[in-house]
Amino acid sequence: MSDRNPTPPEVSGNKKGGSPMASLNKVYLIGNLTRKPELRYTPSGTPVAEFGLAVNRHYTTSGGEKRRDTCFVEVTVWRNKAELCFEHLAKGSPVFIEGRLELDTWETRNGERRSKLRVVADNLQLLSKAGRREEDEYNDEEGEEENPASQQPPSDPKPENKQ
Repeated sequence: MSDRNPTPPEVSGNKKGGSPMASLNKVYLIGNLTRKPELRYTPSGTPVAEFGLAVNRHYTTSGGEKRRDTCFVEVTVWRNKAELCFEHLAKGSPVFIEGRLELDTWETRNGERRSKLRVVADNLQLLSKAGRREEDEYNDEEGEEENPASQQPPSDPKPENKQ
């Protein structure tokens, strides 16, 4: 039998050896823009766009009543994706966002501390009105456009029968 611990310390929570606890900050959202993206540039010339996203949740109550809740989220997009969002997105545009949460904190003129949670987009996909992907996917990791057609899974010759 091996003397190795099969679970790494950062996953198990064991702090022996100084390893930190595991952590994950990942957000996936599909929604519609609440306003056209606002584009600005940092003093060093880096483009940054900001827009609001409305994400709906549809559910049925125990009494059988259908309801919808909407969550409004502020999204920040950097670099080439910021310019693409400004050029191609409008109020109501459907979009898929993959990103991380970031907490903005500031102090008002009255000395009150304020904070706001926002999503910083790492990747995004423009969706058609029917909810399907458009021709372009923008991936921040490489900073280049990718063609999603080359990334689609192979088609299944036999569709599943769902009963």
